[in-house]
Amino acid sequence: MKFHTRRPIALAAIILTASAALTACGSDDGGDSGSDSGSDGGGELSMTMLPKNLGNPYFDTSTDGAEAAAEELGVEIEEVGPETASPDAQVSYINTVAQQGKDALILSANDPEALCDAIDEARSADVKVVTFDADTNPDCRDLFINQATAEGIAAKQLELISEQIGGKGEIAILSAAANATNQNAWIEMMEKELAENPDYADIELVDTVYGDDDDQKSFDQTEALLQNHPDLKGIISPTTVGIAAAARYLSDSSSKGKVALTGLGTPNQMREYVENGTVESFALWNPSDLGALATYAAAALANGDISGEEGDSFEAGELGEFEVGADGVVLLGEPFTFNADNIGDFDF
Repeated sequence: MKFHTRRPIALAAIILTASAALTACGSDDGGDSGSDSGSDGGGELSMTMLPKNLGNPYFDTSTDGAEAAAEELGVEIEEVGPETASPDAQVSYINTVAQQGKDALILSANDPEALCDAIDEARSADVKVVTFDADTNPDCRDLFINQATAEGIAAKQLELISEQIGGKGEIAILSAAANATNQNAWIEMMEKELAENPDYADIELVDTVYGDDDDQKSFDQTEALLQNHPDLKGIISPTTVGIAAAARYLSDSSSKGKVALTGLGTPNQMREYVENGTVESFALWNPSDLGALATYAAAALANGDISGEEGDSFEAGELGEFEVGADGVVLLGEPFTFNADNIGDFDF
């Protein structure tokens, strides 16, 4: 499911017009201690990309974007990471980045606080730290490349599920890990919107469960939701692993066409389920663009072109110019809705 072209022009145009989730490269000797880190300003910059976990199609795609940007910049980049999405599993990789004297770490954090000590050690070794997709405490890193605002992502998913269930009925959320920073922010916003927005007065959130970004566990949690809530009308899964697993379960169940499913997924994962009528629509940004933007930002930091202060600006190739906002946040854009009318136009 990897997206091998640099970035689909159609998707870039749509997302930018609209407003604006593997295996380790351990055989790449260029990332080892004998490499030129480029810290003297005259050599090649050396970066490490650390997603939440490997083997996740969403992060496969963000890494493709990062590698394409690195190639354009003349930057060395390697991907490393755990097989399972947990903060403890990421700590050793962060420590290795510091020991190797890398110029930058690009990280999707599995916990907002638990990684901060390791990140502090890396920053003390003059490693620039850019988070993407899921943030840490802002004090722990230099920049956060945010795919979209929590409010925007929450609003889009509620809008889609409301349309699909006719604005009333019981819904549930199938999330990733219980401590996933971005998931929890989106869920909090959805809960707030459900409680306060009169448009959703007839929608009741009856359960939130966690699949830990594991395909089988997410599949099993979908089955449990349907068993525990026989009147369930819809499921929101704001995670690419979860929504695909839930769609796979629904597509072969008696609930197909009766229980709506939306959330965040990639077109290649979800195409089958959109085309067979299991899923009407879902949303996402372009994770390839997200990985690319994080790489451009990390290079700008490592080269001293920006310091990460609010108001700093930098160029990100074909993506254009971006400005650093409050708390060191750089915003990619707004989520895009995929459905039967357009899903065939995309390949990632």
